[in-house]
Amino acid sequence: MSTFALIHGAWGSGWHWAGVPDALRALGHEVVAPDLPCEDPAATFEDYAQVVIDAIADTSGDDVVVVGYSLGGLTAPLVAARRPVRALVYLAALLPDPGVPFARDPARLVLPDYLAGTTRPDAEGVTRWIDFGVYRRVACHDCPEPVTRERFDRSRGQATGPYGIPCPLAAQPDVPTRYVVCTEDRLVDPAAARHAARDRLGVEPEELPGSHSPMASRPHELARVLAG
Repeated sequence: MSTFALIHGAWGSGWHWAGVPDALRALGHEVVAPDLPCEDPAATFEDYAQVVIDAIADTSGDDVVVVGYSLGGLTAPLVAARRPVRALVYLAALLPDPGVPFARDPARLVLPDYLAGTTRPDAEGVTRWIDFGVYRRVACHDCPEPVTRERFDRSRGQATGPYGIPCPLAAQPDVPTRYVVCTEDRLVDPAAARHAARDRLGVEPEELPGSHSPMASRPHELARVLAG
């Protein structure tokens, strides 16, 4: 039995992991899926990591699997660098470049279409989803419309302040690492993600069918992949 620490992406929450926590528990695992302080303009990715570390503070031993989804890929390795974990899994995730701010990372994997559906940063640097049609097309095109609508309605603000802070890592954490590509992803470029997994992580990417939201479209299949 492992404890899975599920780290959500931009504009998200622990709720956005949908049926995956229950599916992992059905496989015999424990799960935490904390809400990160993504709406706080002063919070950094290190602060995000501390929230995750606090959520698994009572976990005995180091049998923890940290899963970073989308923007959560910039938080997950900070957790793995600061406490013992068994494995690190990037899911349709952005990858940190040690010493480099995300905003200046030349290998950014994000496709630009989502920008048509979000606000520009407000006075505090926070962006929000405002266009459901763009959200559905970019993030959840293989999900039922009511599911997508609830995910859109429950999205949160995402502060852009952390994007300008250099990644505090000196190197990728020395733990077993996997990268899962969503093959029909319209937000994180699958081709670029495959290349980055091989180039930055030295791993052969695994493939999962579907959109950028596999936790909503195929939670049981995703749980099996993560548990594998």
